Amino acid sequence: MDTVRESDEEVFSEHEDLPYLYEGERNDQGERHGKGKARLPNADVYEGEYRHGYRHGFGKYVFKKLKGQSRSACYIGYYEKNKKNGQGTFLYPDGAKYEGSWKEDLREGFGTYYYPNADSYKGEWSKDKRNGHGTYTYAASGMVYEGQWVEGKRSGRGKLTFGKQSYVGNFHEDKMLGPGTYIFPNGSQQHGEYIVVEEEIEDENSHQDNEKSRTKQLKIKWISHGGINPPITIVKKETAIN
Repeated sequence: MDTVRESDEEVFSEHEDLPYLYEGERNDQGERHGKGKARLPNADVYEGEYRHGYRHGFGKYVFKKLKGQSRSACYIGYYEKNKKNGQGTFLYPDGAKYEGSWKEDLREGFGTYYYPNADSYKGEWSKDKRNGHGTYTYAASGMVYEGQWVEGKRSGRGKLTFGKQSYVGNFHEDKMLGPGTYIFPNGSQQHGEYIVVEEEIEDENSHQDNEKSRTKQLKIKWISHGGINPPITIVKKETAIN
C-alpha cells in the first residue's frame, strides 16, 4: 500500500508574494478562509474549503503525476488543519483505492481497500494497517478470510473459505497456528490443531565424508484429532516458517 502525503508548502507560502498560487475567499486577516483553489509550488492542486489558512472541511487534492506513474494520486474527502480526517476516498497511482475513515492522515476506523491485483479488504483499520475485524478477498484464488487482524496480518480467530470448504481456527502473523476445524461440503468436520515442530532436513548439495549434512527447520504441522483428513489441495499440512 502506497503512502502518499499532501504538501504543506501552501501554508509556508501563505505570506509570500505569490498571488497566482491561490484563488478564493479570505478572512479579514488575509488568511485563506472559505472556498478556494490553490496551485502549490510543487505542482499539486487543492480545491475545497479552508479555515484560517489550513485545508479544513471538504476538498479535493490532486497530486502531481511523477515520472513513471500512469496516473496521479487523488484524495477526495474531509480535512482538519491540513490533515485527512473523517470520511474520504484516496485513489493511488498504482490503481489501488481506499474508501473510508481517516484520522491524522492515516487510515483509521472502518474502510475498504481495493488492491491493484483485484484483492479487497473491508473492515477495521488502525494507524494505516488492517487491525481489528475484517474480510479479505483473494481475487486470484477466490479464497475469503474473515476474522481478526493485528498490525496488518491475520492474527486471532478467523475463518478461511476456499470454494465450498472452510477452516475455522486460530491464526498468528498470517499463519494457521493453534486449534481449528475443517468443515467440508457434506457437513463432516475434522478437528485438530496446527503446531510448530522442528525437523531435520538433508542438504542434497552438501557431502562430507560421504554423509549428507543435516539442518534443522521449524515447520507448522497439522495434527488431527480424528475424522477425515483435509485434502492437500485445500491447505498444505506442513508450512515452513520463514
